[in-house]
Amino acid sequence: MDTSELKIPTVVELQAQGIKPDYIFWVGCAGSFDDRAKKITKAFAKILQASKVSFAVLGQEESCSGDPAKRAGNEFLFQMQAMANIEVLNAYETQNIVTACPHCFNTLKNEYPGLGGHYNVIHHTQLLAELFEANKLLVSGGHFKGKKITYHDPCYLSRANNIYEIPREVLSKLDAELVEMKKCKKNGLCCGAGGAQMFKESEKGHKEINVERAEQVKATNADILASSCPFCNIMMNDGLSFQDESNTTEVKDIAELIAEAADL
Repeated sequence: MDTSELKIPTVVELQAQGIKPDYIFWVGCAGSFDDRAKKITKAFAKILQASKVSFAVLGQEESCSGDPAKRAGNEFLFQMQAMANIEVLNAYETQNIVTACPHCFNTLKNEYPGLGGHYNVIHHTQLLAELFEANKLLVSGGHFKGKKITYHDPCYLSRANNIYEIPREVLSKLDAELVEMKKCKKNGLCCGAGGAQMFKESEKGHKEINVERAEQVKATNADILASSCPFCNIMMNDGLSFQDESNTTEVKDIAELIAEAADL
């Protein structure tokens, strides 16, 4: 992803100036290459800049976290990818990492320590909550007045890491009505992309998981489906469009909603 328009520095650029950022923003493959996910990356970067957060990206030094390889069963490839990343991160004496991808979050936080990568890894919703708590991030009213928002729990953020309430606390800052799906939190349904399923053909069955989840979204009569995972964003948008070609339910990442409410 081209970060020049937002003037996002790389870690090596700041190092040359003798500056060490407070956070490395781990963009991830989706946030770097998928056109839809790039919008999430830019929205979060704008929030960080507006909140005066010291951060940088690795740029071309960032490689895939290795999550798809590990979930698909290729442990050798995962360790090769992870070790290459750990070598880069350790060379910069990295302490704090923030990412908008729960897959990267889970892998960096829970898988990397076993290979020598010990970092304080947080999800972007956690940092957003901290910024609100510190009054470094403010949103104006009116953007979502009269709208209904429902939240889809990403598997690697919720069941894998027990982060349920923080994303909802962030969404509560918006002037919208929050409605829950029948299956939510610990009983939430996967979007269908986890476990490297995003990159393989569907197995035989009666219905796609994302279509089943889309039906649960529609049952809430929500105007907006909020998520906090680029893979969930893609899968849920496809599911809603499959169910109804004239679908009017918007699928947006929490960072996009906050950026819009903050007039960024």
